[in-house]
Amino acid sequence: MKPIELPVLGARHERSDAARNRQKILAAAERLFMRDGVSCTSMDAIATEAGVGKGTLFRRFGDRASLALALLQASDSAFQEAFIRGPAPLGPGAGPCERLIAFGEGLLGHIAAHGEILLAAQTASGPGRRFDAGPYSAYRAHVRMLIEQANARLDADYLADVLLSCLCAELVMHQMRAQGMSVSRLQAGWEQLVKGVLAC
Repeated sequence: MKPIELPVLGARHERSDAARNRQKILAAAERLFMRDGVSCTSMDAIATEAGVGKGTLFRRFGDRASLALALLQASDSAFQEAFIRGPAPLGPGAGPCERLIAFGEGLLGHIAAHGEILLAAQTASGPGRRFDAGPYSAYRAHVRMLIEQANARLDADYLADVLLSCLCAELVMHQMRAQGMSVSRLQAGWEQLVKGVLAC
């Protein structure tokens, strides 16, 4: 089977003044998100902290969810690169079941490190926002491919979304905070789930 080339998030080409404003906005947002939390940081506060007009901020990012996604771009691009072209078991060279387990373990670690911002990116603009974001499409294509390779009898379209629902930031952050589950426990649970669903 020919490997699927998945999209990797990349930086847009932009004018130098626009690039400077973008970096100022992102740096300001990161500072305020770290200090006050994503949900307590307004777009007005970010514009003031960055020293740019509100119009510039809203034209560039539109809303807090889009800004959160932009902040995650570098780390998410690195994660995508790892599962597309990196070393096994996350990258090529391992079996599909092993790769899917490594994918979930890696994504859980990613959520543990960037949960607040991921949560904002996935939920700030209302239900369904995460399905419209670039990372979800790449994740879904990858998971679907691995399911098909592991067991062609399974409904890969359905199961890709179902498995990814277990890795959404809202659920994972709830499990970690409200239920006191550690990342290692979540990763072990993911392995059990994958092995059970794929029968591997």
